[in-house]
Amino acid sequence: MKLKGKVAVITGAAQGIGYATARKFLEEGAAVALADLSLDALQAARSSLKPNGEIVETFSVDVTRREQLDEMVGQLRERFGRVDILVNNAGITLDARIQNMTDEQFDRVIDVNLKGTYNSSKAVLAAMLEQGSGVILNASSVVGLYGNFGQTNYAASKFGVIGFVKTWARELGPKGIRCNAVCPGFIATPILETIPQRVLSQLTERVPMKRLGRPEEVANVYAFLASDEASYINGAVIEVAGGLTV
Repeated sequence: MKLKGKVAVITGAAQGIGYATARKFLEEGAAVALADLSLDALQAARSSLKPNGEIVETFSVDVTRREQLDEMVGQLRERFGRVDILVNNAGITLDARIQNMTDEQFDRVIDVNLKGTYNSSKAVLAAMLEQGSGVILNASSVVGLYGNFGQTNYAASKFGVIGFVKTWARELGPKGIRCNAVCPGFIATPILETIPQRVLSQLTERVPMKRLGRPEEVANVYAFLASDEASYINGAVIEVAGGLTV
């Protein structure tokens, strides 16, 4: 088990890629803290993960509220004495063409996807610096590499989290903390429900593998990057997109 003895925090963990990542990390031996907004969704996720027999903690937190994240990390440090891995998975979409996008739509996506990633990373950083080790993994997107029609706010946020890891890899690498980004393509998760089926079918046709990705296929990459098997990977941006951008 490649994550045995590790303590991981996963934001946006109640469904989709976050949930699949939690399941994978538990299979690999980690103690996992599930962080998400919905308490009901967290409880459902925890119940379904319990059969794995590993340690699961749940925290109803808003990543835009730094004090909630600090409290969560404080509780984890009190119980486990450390935090080894952070997966900044929490994210939302509020799509519109630039001429139709409201300031509220723009601000909300930036607050959750970009500022939320900053907040969560700041919350775990003291623990990782004291340990002299840690892994921060940011969820970007192929949209964060190439842009996408109707997603000015989302693209900006996902470009931004790549900028975070490129900077943090330089700043924190000497401290024993690795930072990398993962860029999923079109993955079969609830976030795709905002995309009309006609458009989604067209997008799927552009993928050389002619299908959507599965959440567990992204989770497998996160597990590798979080493990000591990836001990010399720092500042990387890895696409998990079925060849979409080839």
